[in-house]
Amino acid sequence: MATAEATLDEEPKKRSKKPLVVGLALALVLGGVGFYATFSGLILGGGGHEPADHGPGPLTGVAFVPLPTIVVSLGPDSGSEHLRFTAQLEVVDTAQADVATLSPRILDVLNSYLRAIDSASIEDPQAMARLRAQMLRRIQVVTGEGRVRDLLITEFVLN
Repeated sequence: MATAEATLDEEPKKRSKKPLVVGLALALVLGGVGFYATFSGLILGGGGHEPADHGPGPLTGVAFVPLPTIVVSLGPDSGSEHLRFTAQLEVVDTAQADVATLSPRILDVLNSYLRAIDSASIEDPQAMARLRAQMLRRIQVVTGEGRVRDLLITEFVLN
């Protein structure tokens, strides 16, 4: 019984923390080496990086065609009397003259569409993206594919 009491009184042997510290240091060094190799392009391709001091290049391939303001009278069930709509078309620069020539037909399509849609959908703030997409698709049908990139609505006022 005396031997049992003696073993209980002794403190357990402490383990060395040396392997933990060495493992942590090794992990940090390997992590740094891996970061450097990836960042410098030695691993995962990358090749050469262009210097960051280059500014943006010249803007080519884009032109804008302004459309005249369209005023559409809304129905009696609407909370507003008129819609004033102004937009610009983002076009391929080589098609700018062609799209400008077709602007009366574009205005006709937009005017017909804006008069035909329900006034509640015009007044709904979340419907702007849907209206814009519908108008852009109609414009692209009139002008032909590949000429008009986007419809930029600059004024959409209900009064």
